[in-house]
Amino acid sequence: MSLERPDPVLDDDAVLLVGHGSRREESNEQVRTLAAKLESRLSVPVDAAYIELAEPSIDDAIESMAPTCRTMTVVPLSLFAASHVKNDVPLAVQRARATHDDTEFRFGSHLGIHPSLVDLLDERARAVESDLGVDREDDDVAVVLCARGSSDPDSNGDVHKLARLLYEGREFTRVESAFIGVTTPRLEETLHTVARDRPDAVVVLPYMLGDGVLTGRIVDKAETFDEEYPYVDAGASGPLGTDDRVVETLADRYREARTGSVEMSCDTCKYKVELAGYEDDEGGARAMLRSLVHQAEHADRSDVDDDPHVHDAPEKHVAVCTNQTCAASGAATVLERLRQGVRDADDCDVHVSRSSCLGQCGDGPIVAVYPDSVWYGGVTPDDTDRIVSSHLERDRIVSNLVHQSL
Repeated sequence: MSLERPDPVLDDDAVLLVGHGSRREESNEQVRTLAAKLESRLSVPVDAAYIELAEPSIDDAIESMAPTCRTMTVVPLSLFAASHVKNDVPLAVQRARATHDDTEFRFGSHLGIHPSLVDLLDERARAVESDLGVDREDDDVAVVLCARGSSDPDSNGDVHKLARLLYEGREFTRVESAFIGVTTPRLEETLHTVARDRPDAVVVLPYMLGDGVLTGRIVDKAETFDEEYPYVDAGASGPLGTDDRVVETLADRYREARTGSVEMSCDTCKYKVELAGYEDDEGGARAMLRSLVHQAEHADRSDVDDDPHVHDAPEKHVAVCTNQTCAASGAATVLERLRQGVRDADDCDVHVSRSSCLGQCGDGPIVAVYPDSVWYGGVTPDDTDRIVSSHLERDRIVSNLVHQSL
Protein backbone atom coordinates (compact mmCIF):
# COMPACT_ATOMS: atom_id res chain seq x y z
CA MET A 1 0.00 0.00 0.00
CA SER A 2 1.19 3.51 -0.73
CA LEU A 3 2.20 5.64 2.25
CA GLU A 4 2.76 8.84 0.32
CA ARG A 5 -0.52 10.73 0.73
CA PRO A 6 -1.27 12.18 4.17
CA ASP A 7 -4.86 12.13 5.37
CA PRO A 8 -6.77 15.38 5.88
CA VAL A 9 -7.01 16.03 9.63
CA LEU A 10 -8.76 18.28 12.07
CA ASP A 11 -6.96 21.38 13.33
CA ASP A 12 -4.92 20.93 16.51
CA ASP A 13 -5.01 17.12 16.36
CA ALA A 14 -2.40 15.04 18.16
CA VAL A 15 -1.82 11.30 18.60
CA LEU A 16 -0.36 9.40 21.54
CA LEU A 17 1.01 5.98 20.60
CA VAL A 18 1.13 3.77 23.70
CA GLY A 19 3.56 0.86 23.82
CA HIS A 20 3.97 -1.68 26.59
CA GLY A 21 7.37 -0.46 27.73
CA SER A 22 10.52 -2.44 28.42
CA ARG A 23 13.81 -2.24 30.30
CA ARG A 24 15.38 -3.04 26.94
CA GLU A 25 15.89 0.31 25.30
CA GLU A 26 15.77 -1.14 21.78
CA SER A 27 12.14 -2.15 22.39
CA ASN A 28 11.26 1.37 23.55
CA GLU A 29 13.08 2.84 20.57
CA GLN A 30 10.87 0.76 18.26
CA VAL A 31 7.79 2.52 19.68
CA ARG A 32 9.41 5.92 19.07
CA THR A 33 10.32 4.90 15.53
CA LEU A 34 6.75 3.87 14.78
CA ALA A 35 5.52 7.14 16.31
CA ALA A 36 7.79 9.11 13.98
CA LYS A 37 6.63 7.12 10.95
CA LEU A 38 3.00 7.56 11.92
CA GLU A 39 3.53 11.31 12.31
CA SER A 40 4.91 11.45 8.79
CA ARG A 41 1.99 9.36 7.52
CA LEU A 42 -0.74 11.45 9.17
CA SER A 43 0.92 14.88 9.20
CA VAL A 44 -0.11 15.41 12.82
CA PRO A 45 2.08 15.37 15.96
CA VAL A 46 2.57 11.85 17.31
CA ASP A 47 4.26 11.19 20.66
CA ALA A 48 5.14 7.87 22.30
CA ALA A 49 4.28 6.74 25.83
CA TYR A 50 4.50 3.49 27.78
CA ILE A 51 2.21 1.51 30.08
CA GLU A 52 5.08 0.45 32.35
CA LEU A 53 8.84 -0.01 32.66
CA ALA A 54 9.72 3.06 30.55
CA GLU A 55 9.18 6.81 30.41
CA PRO A 56 7.12 8.80 29.74
CA SER A 57 4.09 7.18 31.30
CA ILE A 58 0.72 7.67 29.64
CA ASP A 59 -0.31 10.20 32.29
CA ASP A 60 2.91 12.22 31.91
CA ALA A 61 2.72 12.23 28.12
CA ILE A 62 -0.90 13.40 28.19
CA GLU A 63 -0.02 16.12 30.70
CA SER A 64 2.65 17.37 28.32
CA MET A 65 0.58 17.17 25.12
CA ALA A 66 -2.91 18.19 26.25
CA PRO A 67 -2.27 21.97 26.49
CA THR A 68 -1.10 22.05 22.88
CA CYS A 69 -3.99 20.28 21.14
CA ARG A 70 -7.74 20.44 20.89
CA THR A 71 -8.17 16.73 20.18
CA MET A 72 -5.95 13.84 21.25
CA THR A 73 -6.28 10.29 19.95
CA VAL A 74 -4.72 7.58 22.11
CA VAL A 75 -3.79 4.47 20.09
CA PRO A 76 -2.45 1.35 21.84
CA LEU A 77 0.48 -0.33 20.12
CA SER A 78 -0.77 -3.78 21.02
CA LEU A 79 -1.34 -6.75 18.76
CA PHE A 80 -4.45 -7.98 20.55
CA ALA A 81 -6.99 -6.74 23.11
CA ALA A 82 -6.02 -8.22 26.47
CA SER A 83 -5.87 -6.61 29.92
CA HIS A 84 -3.66 -3.64 29.04
CA VAL A 85 -5.94 -2.58 26.18
CA LYS A 86 -9.13 -3.24 28.15
CA ASN A 87 -8.02 -1.80 31.49
CA ASP A 88 -4.79 0.19 31.77
CA VAL A 89 -5.03 2.43 28.72
CA PRO A 90 -8.78 3.20 29.01
CA LEU A 91 -8.27 4.11 32.67
CA ALA A 92 -5.54 6.57 31.69
CA VAL A 93 -7.86 8.11 29.09
CA GLN A 94 -10.62 8.34 31.70
CA ARG A 95 -8.29 10.16 34.07
CA ALA A 96 -7.28 12.55 31.29
CA ARG A 97 -10.90 13.38 30.45
CA ALA A 98 -11.55 14.23 34.10
CA THR A 99 -8.61 16.64 34.36
CA HIS A 100 -8.37 18.26 30.90
CA ASP A 101 -11.71 19.85 30.10
CA ASP A 102 -10.40 21.74 27.05
CA THR A 103 -9.16 18.64 25.22
CA GLU A 104 -11.29 15.99 23.54
CA PHE A 105 -9.85 12.50 23.99
CA ARG A 106 -10.51 9.63 21.62
CA PHE A 107 -9.45 6.06 22.27
CA GLY A 108 -8.35 3.98 19.29
CA SER A 109 -8.37 0.23 18.89
CA HIS A 110 -5.41 -2.15 19.12
CA LEU A 111 -3.73 -3.39 15.92
CA GLY A 112 -5.91 -6.48 15.82
CA ILE A 113 -6.59 -8.33 12.57
CA HIS A 114 -5.86 -6.15 9.56
CA PRO A 115 -5.27 -6.97 5.87
CA SER A 116 -1.94 -5.14 5.93
CA LEU A 117 -0.68 -7.38 8.73
CA VAL A 118 -1.81 -10.50 6.88
CA ASP A 119 0.14 -9.27 3.84
CA LEU A 120 3.17 -8.64 6.02
CA LEU A 121 3.04 -12.17 7.43
CA ASP A 122 2.76 -13.55 3.89
CA GLU A 123 5.88 -11.64 2.91
CA ARG A 124 7.75 -12.88 6.00
CA ALA A 125 6.78 -16.45 5.07
CA ARG A 126 8.07 -16.03 1.50
CA ALA A 127 11.41 -14.80 2.86
CA VAL A 128 11.80 -17.95 4.98
CA GLU A 129 10.77 -20.13 2.02
CA SER A 130 13.51 -18.48 -0.03
CA ASP A 131 16.08 -19.16 2.71
CA LEU A 132 15.01 -22.81 2.87
CA GLY A 133 14.98 -23.22 -0.90
CA VAL A 134 11.30 -24.18 -1.15
CA ASP A 135 8.26 -22.69 -2.86
CA ARG A 136 4.70 -23.14 -1.60
CA GLU A 137 3.42 -23.57 -5.16
CA ASP A 138 5.66 -26.57 -5.83
CA ASP A 139 6.41 -27.92 -2.33
CA ASP A 140 4.38 -28.84 0.73
CA VAL A 141 4.92 -25.84 3.00
CA ALA A 142 3.27 -25.66 6.43
CA VAL A 143 3.16 -22.51 8.53
CA VAL A 144 2.99 -22.14 12.31
CA LEU A 145 1.94 -18.70 13.52
CA CYS A 146 3.22 -18.28 17.08
CA ALA A 147 1.89 -15.57 19.42
CA ARG A 148 2.69 -14.76 23.02
CA GLY A 149 -0.44 -16.25 24.55
CA SER A 150 -2.86 -14.61 26.96
CA SER A 151 -5.33 -15.33 29.73
CA ASP A 152 -7.89 -13.41 27.66
CA PRO A 153 -9.99 -15.57 25.28
CA ASP A 154 -10.50 -12.67 22.84
CA SER A 155 -6.77 -12.37 22.33
CA ASN A 156 -6.19 -16.09 21.86
CA GLY A 157 -9.19 -16.43 19.55
CA ASP A 158 -7.87 -13.69 17.28
CA VAL A 159 -4.60 -15.61 16.82
CA HIS A 160 -6.55 -18.56 15.42
CA LYS A 161 -8.57 -16.26 13.16
CA LEU A 162 -5.40 -14.60 11.87
CA ALA A 163 -3.90 -18.00 11.07
CA ARG A 164 -6.99 -18.94 9.09
CA LEU A 165 -6.91 -15.68 7.12
CA LEU A 166 -3.26 -16.31 6.27
CA TYR A 167 -4.22 -19.75 4.96
CA GLU A 168 -7.14 -18.59 2.82
CA GLY A 169 -6.28 -18.12 -0.85
CA ARG A 170 -2.64 -19.17 -0.45
CA GLU A 171 -0.88 -22.38 -1.41
CA PHE A 172 0.21 -23.43 2.07
CA THR A 173 -0.42 -27.06 3.00
CA ARG A 174 -1.70 -25.85 6.36
CA VAL A 175 -1.42 -22.87 8.72
CA GLU A 176 -1.57 -23.61 12.43
CA SER A 177 -1.59 -21.29 15.42
CA ALA A 178 0.51 -21.78 18.56
CA PHE A 179 1.65 -19.91 21.66
CA ILE A 180 4.98 -19.45 23.40
CA GLY A 181 3.41 -19.23 26.86
CA VAL A 182 0.37 -18.81 29.13
CA THR A 183 -2.00 -20.97 27.06
CA THR A 184 -2.07 -23.92 24.66
CA PRO A 185 -1.26 -25.29 22.17
CA ARG A 186 2.42 -24.54 22.80
CA LEU A 187 4.81 -24.11 19.91
CA GLU A 188 6.71 -27.38 20.50
CA GLU A 189 3.48 -29.40 20.56
CA THR A 190 2.22 -27.83 17.34
CA LEU A 191 5.53 -28.33 15.53
CA HIS A 192 5.58 -32.02 16.44
CA THR A 193 1.98 -32.42 15.28
CA VAL A 194 2.72 -30.74 11.95
CA ALA A 195 5.81 -32.91 11.44
CA ARG A 196 3.68 -36.08 11.40
CA ASP A 197 2.40 -35.12 7.94
CA ARG A 198 6.00 -34.84 6.70
CA PRO A 199 5.77 -31.52 4.85
CA ASP A 200 8.79 -30.40 2.85
CA ALA A 201 9.20 -27.33 5.06
CA VAL A 202 7.77 -25.65 8.13
CA VAL A 203 7.78 -21.86 8.35
CA VAL A 204 7.49 -20.42 11.87
CA LEU A 205 6.16 -16.86 12.06
CA PRO A 206 6.64 -15.10 15.43
CA TYR A 207 3.65 -12.80 15.80
CA MET A 208 5.59 -10.27 17.84
CA LEU A 209 6.27 -6.58 17.39
CA GLY A 210 9.87 -6.60 18.57
CA ASP A 211 12.95 -8.78 18.62
CA GLY A 212 12.84 -9.48 22.36
CA VAL A 213 13.15 -12.46 24.68
CA LEU A 214 9.98 -14.22 23.51
CA THR A 215 10.82 -13.77 19.83
CA GLY A 216 14.23 -15.25 20.58
CA ARG A 217 12.63 -18.27 22.22
CA ILE A 218 10.45 -18.89 19.17
CA VAL A 219 13.47 -18.75 16.87
CA ASP A 220 15.42 -21.10 19.16
CA LYS A 221 12.59 -23.63 19.25
CA ALA A 222 12.33 -23.54 15.44
CA GLU A 223 16.08 -24.24 15.20
CA THR A 224 15.79 -27.11 17.69
CA PHE A 225 12.91 -28.58 15.71
CA ASP A 226 14.94 -28.34 12.50
CA GLU A 227 17.73 -30.36 14.14
CA GLU A 228 15.37 -32.97 15.61
CA TYR A 229 13.52 -33.60 12.33
CA PRO A 230 16.08 -33.92 9.53
CA TYR A 231 13.40 -34.83 6.99
CA VAL A 232 11.68 -31.44 7.44
CA ASP A 233 13.35 -28.12 6.70
CA ALA A 234 12.33 -25.47 9.22
CA GLY A 235 13.05 -21.80 9.77
CA ALA A 236 11.65 -18.78 11.55
CA SER A 237 11.09 -15.23 10.40
CA GLY A 238 11.75 -12.02 12.29
CA PRO A 239 9.06 -10.01 14.14
CA LEU A 240 6.78 -7.42 12.56
CA GLY A 241 9.13 -4.61 13.55
CA THR A 242 8.58 -1.12 12.16
CA ASP A 243 7.39 -2.18 8.70
CA ASP A 244 5.25 0.36 6.85
CA ARG A 245 2.29 -2.02 7.00
CA VAL A 246 2.30 -1.74 10.80
CA VAL A 247 2.21 2.04 10.30
CA GLU A 248 -0.68 1.71 7.84
CA THR A 249 -2.63 -0.34 10.38
CA LEU A 250 -1.99 2.29 13.07
CA ALA A 251 -3.15 4.99 10.66
CA ASP A 252 -6.41 3.10 10.14
CA ARG A 253 -6.90 2.75 13.88
CA TYR A 254 -6.42 6.52 14.20
CA ARG A 255 -8.98 7.19 11.46
CA GLU A 256 -11.49 4.87 13.13
CA ALA A 257 -11.10 6.67 16.45
CA ARG A 258 -11.38 10.08 14.81
CA THR A 259 -14.66 9.14 13.13
CA GLY A 260 -16.10 7.34 16.16
CA SER A 261 -16.18 3.95 14.45
CA VAL A 262 -14.00 1.96 16.86
CA GLU A 263 -15.36 -1.52 17.44
CA MET A 264 -14.34 -3.89 20.22
CA SER A 265 -15.31 -7.57 20.45
CA CYS A 266 -17.57 -7.05 23.46
CA ASP A 267 -19.65 -10.12 22.65
CA THR A 268 -16.67 -12.30 23.63
CA CYS A 269 -15.04 -10.04 26.22
CA LYS A 270 -14.56 -11.84 29.54
CA TYR A 271 -15.15 -8.53 31.34
CA LYS A 272 -18.55 -8.07 29.69
CA VAL A 273 -20.07 -11.54 29.41
CA GLU A 274 -19.81 -14.73 31.42
CA LEU A 275 -17.55 -17.19 29.64
CA ALA A 276 -16.93 -20.72 30.88
CA GLY A 277 -13.72 -20.82 32.86
CA TYR A 278 -13.51 -17.04 33.26
CA GLU A 279 -16.41 -16.45 35.68
CA ASP A 280 -14.14 -14.92 38.34
CA ASP A 281 -12.54 -12.40 35.99
CA GLU A 282 -14.29 -9.08 36.46
CA GLY A 283 -13.79 -5.62 35.01
CA GLY A 284 -14.42 -2.24 36.56
CA ALA A 285 -12.80 -1.44 39.89
CA ARG A 286 -11.39 -4.91 40.48
CA ALA A 287 -9.77 -4.95 37.07
CA MET A 288 -8.31 -1.52 37.79
CA LEU A 289 -6.84 -2.73 41.07
CA ARG A 290 -5.33 -5.73 39.30
CA SER A 291 -3.75 -3.46 36.72
CA LEU A 292 -2.31 -1.21 39.42
CA VAL A 293 -0.80 -4.22 41.14
CA HIS A 294 0.60 -5.40 37.79
CA GLN A 295 2.35 -2.05 37.29
CA ALA A 296 3.76 -2.07 40.81
CA GLU A 297 5.04 -5.62 40.39
CA HIS A 298 6.87 -4.67 37.20
CA ALA A 299 8.36 -1.63 38.94
CA ASP A 300 9.85 -3.93 41.58
CA ARG A 301 11.61 -6.10 39.03
CA SER A 302 15.33 -5.54 38.52
CA ASP A 303 16.02 -8.38 36.08
CA VAL A 304 13.60 -9.47 33.36
CA ASP A 305 16.04 -11.21 31.02
CA ASP A 306 14.86 -14.74 31.82
CA ASP A 307 11.13 -14.16 32.12
CA PRO A 308 9.64 -10.71 31.47
CA HIS A 309 6.34 -11.50 33.20
CA VAL A 310 7.38 -13.05 36.51
CA HIS A 311 6.84 -10.64 39.36
CA ASP A 312 8.04 -9.81 42.84
CA ALA A 313 4.76 -8.41 44.14
CA PRO A 314 4.28 -6.13 47.14
CA GLU A 315 2.33 -7.66 50.01
CA LYS A 316 -0.44 -5.08 49.68
CA HIS A 317 -1.49 -2.41 47.23
CA VAL A 318 -3.46 0.69 48.25
CA ALA A 319 -5.42 2.73 45.73
CA VAL A 320 -6.66 6.21 46.65
CA CYS A 321 -9.40 7.70 44.49
CA THR A 322 -8.29 11.17 43.38
CA ASN A 323 -11.14 11.90 41.00
CA GLN A 324 -13.00 15.21 41.25
CA THR A 325 -15.33 14.63 44.22
CA CYS A 326 -12.74 12.73 46.25
CA ALA A 327 -10.11 15.34 45.40
CA ALA A 328 -12.44 18.07 46.67
CA SER A 329 -12.70 16.15 49.96
CA GLY A 330 -8.94 16.05 50.52
CA ALA A 331 -7.88 12.89 48.67
CA ALA A 332 -4.49 14.33 47.70
CA THR A 333 -3.58 14.87 51.35
CA VAL A 334 -4.83 11.39 52.26
CA LEU A 335 -2.67 9.93 49.47
CA GLU A 336 0.49 11.68 50.64
CA ARG A 337 -0.14 10.88 54.31
CA LEU A 338 -0.55 7.19 53.47
CA ARG A 339 2.65 7.21 51.43
CA GLN A 340 4.54 8.91 54.23
CA GLY A 341 3.11 6.50 56.78
CA VAL A 342 4.20 3.50 54.72
CA ARG A 343 7.69 4.98 54.31
CA ASP A 344 7.98 5.55 58.06
CA ALA A 345 6.69 2.10 59.03
CA ASP A 346 9.24 -0.45 60.23
CA ASP A 347 7.92 -3.42 58.25
CA CYS A 348 5.37 -2.46 55.61
CA ASP A 349 5.62 -3.98 52.12
CA VAL A 350 2.95 -1.76 50.53
CA HIS A 351 2.63 0.21 47.30
CA VAL A 352 0.33 3.27 47.39
CA SER A 353 -1.11 4.66 44.12
CA ARG A 354 -3.63 7.24 43.03
CA SER A 355 -6.57 5.88 41.03
CA SER A 356 -9.36 7.21 38.85
CA CYS A 357 -13.00 7.16 39.95
CA LEU A 358 -13.99 4.09 41.96
CA GLY A 359 -17.68 4.75 41.44
CA GLN A 360 -18.44 5.82 45.02
CA CYS A 361 -18.81 9.56 44.45
CA GLY A 362 -19.95 11.47 47.53
CA ASP A 363 -18.61 8.84 49.95
CA GLY A 364 -14.93 9.67 49.61
CA PRO A 365 -12.10 9.95 49.81
CA ILE A 366 -12.15 6.23 49.04
CA VAL A 367 -9.13 4.10 49.97
CA ALA A 368 -9.04 0.52 48.61
CA VAL A 369 -6.67 -2.07 50.05
CA TYR A 370 -5.74 -4.95 47.75
CA PRO A 371 -5.63 -8.00 47.81
CA ASP A 372 -7.74 -7.71 50.99
CA SER A 373 -10.57 -6.16 48.93
CA VAL A 374 -11.44 -3.74 51.73
CA TRP A 375 -12.59 -0.25 50.84
CA TYR A 376 -12.53 2.59 53.34
CA GLY A 377 -14.81 5.58 52.83
CA GLY A 378 -14.82 9.17 54.07
CA VAL A 379 -11.14 8.85 54.97
CA THR A 380 -9.58 11.95 56.50
CA PRO A 381 -5.85 12.70 56.79
CA ASP A 382 -6.07 11.85 60.50
CA ASP A 383 -7.45 8.39 59.64
CA THR A 384 -4.37 7.45 57.64
CA ASP A 385 -2.27 6.70 60.73
CA ARG A 386 -4.78 4.06 61.86
CA ILE A 387 -4.99 2.50 58.39
CA VAL A 388 -1.20 2.17 58.26
CA SER A 389 -0.55 1.06 61.84
CA SER A 390 -3.56 -1.26 62.13
CA HIS A 391 -4.40 -2.64 58.68
CA LEU A 392 -1.19 -2.33 56.67
CA GLU A 393 1.23 -3.27 59.45
CA ARG A 394 -0.84 -5.70 61.55
CA ASP A 395 -3.66 -6.89 59.25
CA ARG A 396 -6.33 -5.50 61.55
CA ILE A 397 -9.16 -3.85 59.61
CA VAL A 398 -10.24 -0.41 60.84
CA SER A 399 -13.89 -1.41 61.11
CA ASN A 400 -15.48 1.99 61.63
CA LEU A 401 -14.00 3.24 58.35
CA VAL A 402 -15.05 0.27 56.18
CA HIS A 403 -17.20 1.42 53.27
CA GLN A 404 -17.58 -1.99 51.61
CA SER A 405 -15.80 -5.27 50.97
CA LEU A 406 -15.55 -6.77 47.49
